Amino acid sequence: MQHNAIEACRFTIRKANVHDGKRIWRLVSESGRLDVNSPYCYIMLTEYFKDTCLVAEMGGEAVGFVSAFLQPAKPETLFVWQIAVSDAHRGHGIADSLLSALVAEECCRRVRFVEATVSPDNRPSKRLFEKLARKLGAPLAAGEGFAASLFPGEAHEDERLIRIGPILRH
Repeated sequence: MQHNAIEACRFTIRKANVHDGKRIWRLVSESGRLDVNSPYCYIMLTEYFKDTCLVAEMGGEAVGFVSAFLQPAKPETLFVWQIAVSDAHRGHGIADSLLSALVAEECCRRVRFVEATVSPDNRPSKRLFEKLARKLGAPLAAGEGFAASLFPGEAHEDERLIRIGPILRH
């Protein structure tokens, strides 16, 4: 029985491609926590930011993803835009593995800082980035991100900026 539980938790991580766009959109839609962008946006992410967008698969099914980009004005800073894991696959280290794999990508070898915005009530994301900071042996600081007033429509919380770094590479 133990063996089956371990087998069920095996997943692979790979770079996303345009065929993942709708799968990623579905993951985000079902997450209930993230702002859902158009399917077109996710297709574009997987085409134009494919080096910094990863998918976790289990049995051919997308069970997690991370989208990020290197900031044009600050090329040593990786901004993590969204990270999601399907409800059924949470608690198996997929999000943590996605972030670790992303930071280890060749395109990120010069990254000294990782940034993300997180709403104040999103404790799982806060813990995820705290864990990444510990793994990287780098400090984590939180500051002003995007004020709620910048978002249209429904009430939106402030987004706090999380910054990990400087990351010392060996």
